[in-house]
Amino acid sequence: MQQQRSASRSRHASTPRVIQLALTVESAQSKVEREDRPRVTSPIEIRPARPDEYDEVGRVTERAFADGPYGHLPVSSERRELVNDVAARAASGAVLVAVASDGAIIGTATLLRAGTPQSRLAVGDEAELRLLGVTAAARGLGLGRALALAAEEVALGWGAASVVLDTGTRNVVSQALYRSLGYELIPNRSSEPDGSPIQHVEFVKPLRDRDDVLVRLVRPDEYEAAADLSERAYTSEYDITESYRASIRQIAERAAEHQVWVAVDTTTGTLLGAVATPRPGRSISPLARDGELDFRLLAVDPPARGRGIGALLTRHVIELARLRGLDHVVMNSGQQMVGAHRLYEKLGFGRLPEREGSITEGGRTIQLLAFTIPVGAAS
Repeated sequence: MQQQRSASRSRHASTPRVIQLALTVESAQSKVEREDRPRVTSPIEIRPARPDEYDEVGRVTERAFADGPYGHLPVSSERRELVNDVAARAASGAVLVAVASDGAIIGTATLLRAGTPQSRLAVGDEAELRLLGVTAAARGLGLGRALALAAEEVALGWGAASVVLDTGTRNVVSQALYRSLGYELIPNRSSEPDGSPIQHVEFVKPLRDRDDVLVRLVRPDEYEAAADLSERAYTSEYDITESYRASIRQIAERAAEHQVWVAVDTTTGTLLGAVATPRPGRSISPLARDGELDFRLLAVDPPARGRGIGALLTRHVIELARLRGLDHVVMNSGQQMVGAHRLYEKLGFGRLPEREGSITEGGRTIQLLAFTIPVGAAS
């Protein structure tokens, strides 16, 4: 058994259902393709594969690797089973597909949990990226990068400490991609797994900034606890209306429509804070415009204040925007929430006065300030 790479990765986070992913990739770059390839000229969606697509996912994976640097080698029965049993891979994690507007699958990637039959590297709370492939017609569009980033967001949702992968030593294009995405070569590690004649190199990308707290998607059995901490966070400092209190507590409804992320103490499992974001390709408030990610209801349980939980969750939102290829993060905040405003300003947010206004709730008029930060400017 491979040894744990880091003490901070000793806890395995179980996963909620796979989130819906919808990432648009501009295909105007098709001009970089060879003239003898059919061109992909429409927006592309990245999402989990549907069961009725599993056979085609297997075929696309086979073709993508047949076009690679090892396509001339014979394929073992074990490898063929791994590629074609897409249902088993999906049961062990998530199988993502890149789909053109005509429904054609033009790329795929698999993210696996540690200890599953198809995983060969991941241990503890690591996730493993495998079988990333793009069809010949779609190469040059940045789909490999987009699929890897989408898989990284899935890993964040699981609460994974890192993503690990391996690739053949001759696959220099993939190695360059992974390095550009922040993956680091695992020193003194190369292998010939499963009796394969292919020499592999292994990479790892850490996902956590801290050992004591992780951020992941809320689980159904935590909805009540997340609602309680969110209510405590807002009522401990602010006089809120009953309708707003009820809205704050709608964790289950919000998680079904959007995403609710929680900060979790890695030692005790206690929920420390929460924040809500939209699913990829959507918004969670009227504030967001194209190219922007908005978030709502940042909350830190009063006993957990002073541990940097609010900053951790806000940086997590900014990281989601980066993974989705968005330019800015935006949010509204009530005029009276000066503590939150200090946090946003400290992190580099600025005001958006042209988008500020007021709402009437429970007979009260509430002034809403607007804040923004360019994703590239965030530290």
